[in-house]
Amino acid sequence: MVATISPSLLNDLRRRGDKVTLIDVRTPAEFGEVHVDFARNLPLSTLDAREVAALAAAGPVYVICKSGNRSQMACEKLAAAGLEGIVSVEGGTSACVEAGLPVVRGRKVMSLERQVRIAAGALVALGAATAGLCPDPIWQKVGAGLAAFVGCGLVFAGITDTCGMGMLIARMPWNQACTSAKTCCRGVLFGLLFAAMAGTAIAGHTKDSLDTVKQTVAAKKAILVDVREPGEWEDGHVVGAKLVPLSVLEKGVSPEELARVLPKDKIIYCHCLAGGRCLEAAAILAPLGYDVRPLKPGYPQLEKAGFPTAKGR
Repeated sequence: MVATISPSLLNDLRRRGDKVTLIDVRTPAEFGEVHVDFARNLPLSTLDAREVAALAAAGPVYVICKSGNRSQMACEKLAAAGLEGIVSVEGGTSACVEAGLPVVRGRKVMSLERQVRIAAGALVALGAATAGLCPDPIWQKVGAGLAAFVGCGLVFAGITDTCGMGMLIARMPWNQACTSAKTCCRGVLFGLLFAAMAGTAIAGHTKDSLDTVKQTVAAKKAILVDVREPGEWEDGHVVGAKLVPLSVLEKGVSPEELARVLPKDKIIYCHCLAGGRCLEAAAILAPLGYDVRPLKPGYPQLEKAGFPTAKGR
């Protein structure tokens, strides 16, 4: 259970003179539009538990986003990495503005939620138009399949509160601290459709059962990849799994380096502690051409299912 704090209580702590460490996990573009004046920006897509751990040494770390959803995800991610004293701000920046906390305002940008809705709507419209207007039966099926697939992805995202499309769009150039308007516009034009399609494709966990995973790995048609952090790995890991921490993937690894660790001719079953970080890892690996299938069961479930485990390096 993630601990929470109301904006008014957070403001009271600040006014009282207490040291308040507040990190905003929205994209740099959203942060630049409006943010609580004592917040610092550490985007969820590149959030490093080690950096937050250094801040946590000075006391509780409060996490904020736009409305509270991403801050909850960030708290769960940090808790899974072993951090304590991580607190989510209820209602996010929107609630802080309403509560009268001091904020800094900049250039208005489109929220990540709106970008996801636009991208998903565009793909559904494209699929429907292709299915209804294209004379070729094959393309009609492709269009209908695209629209249905995006719709199913949105339903899944609503049920699980996890959106692979949002994870990818958050990494797009226009959501970062752009050096020029030209760079942002180019990123929008060439990246939006690709990001939406890729994000929809990896919106959920694999349907493969753990028995199927065992058999496929035993047949050497697949490998297990653990995307937790080294400390978690040393506390216990599946024998034969490869350690590729999400924090390393988020910082950027060249395709050549990844190819030395991850074979493209095999299925990549990735897992973490509770099924969240492996979705983020899949969002990074899938566009690189890997057949990556994130597992909803985490390491504890794999251990209970009979996967051989070990401790240490």
